[in-house]
Amino acid sequence: MSCAARIEAFFDEVTNTVTYLVSDPATRQAAVIDPVLDYDFRNGKVCTKSADRVLATADAQKLDVVWILETHAHADHLSAAPYFQFRTGASIAIGERIRDVQGIFWPIFNLEGTPGEGSEFDRLLRDGEFVELGNLQIEVLHTPGHTPACVSYRVNDAVFVGDTLFMPDYGTARADFPGGSAAALYKSIRKLLALPPETRLFMCHDYKAPGRDTFEWESTVAEQRARNVHVHEGMQMDDFVAMRQRRDATLAAPALLLPSIQLNIRAGKWPEAESNGVRYLKIPMRLPA
Repeated sequence: MSCAARIEAFFDEVTNTVTYLVSDPATRQAAVIDPVLDYDFRNGKVCTKSADRVLATADAQKLDVVWILETHAHADHLSAAPYFQFRTGASIAIGERIRDVQGIFWPIFNLEGTPGEGSEFDRLLRDGEFVELGNLQIEVLHTPGHTPACVSYRVNDAVFVGDTLFMPDYGTARADFPGGSAAALYKSIRKLLALPPETRLFMCHDYKAPGRDTFEWESTVAEQRARNVHVHEGMQMDDFVAMRQRRDATLAAPALLLPSIQLNIRAGKWPEAESNGVRYLKIPMRLPA
């Protein structure tokens, strides 16, 4: 029987994102899931305050961070994976279908190099395989829908669900980005909700549903089955797809969509500095004909 993982959450209110530090108490090996890099798009300034909070906790507990695990290429925050790798030497991993996401977005940003290889990441993960973390085994669950490459990570009775489910009173993630699919999202959610009812589910985001005063990010399969406002037990796929598509049509693009996608499909790595020593991101322009 494997030991219980220690799980610590770090909430970034600016992007409504939760970063997790997961560790094996016996060996003190640790993984960081969905790390956030602080970025002010108004002036282009980057800082590592959020990442340093996680690192300070890891240092205080004498943890050896060996994995940086991304649930997907995020569209709402920049990944701090390269910074964690620089500080710890950890490997960066993501679902193998990141190649599909690269193939979609590479031409949009006209990025240099060959798209679709996923070589920016140290390891591409398949559905059903395991990542070793000390005495712990982290199972990879392919849970597409929000993006084709989305994965969830299962450690004993805990699952880090990325952008599939939100807290029961808020519902589910959008599925209208290029390559997204509400039908695939429904199937992924049903896959997660088929796990034992006591399974703990850890969200990647929280936005405080109307009437709730606090940010929350932990639920259970039983709670989601009973109370999720989008995928309660009686919700069939056709109804879910129609609901999700109606809702998605009303949503604005995330504020950090353009910088996030072009960095995160490359494992958070910045483009090389130009001749003046400055690094630049691209903003595609759609001009009238």
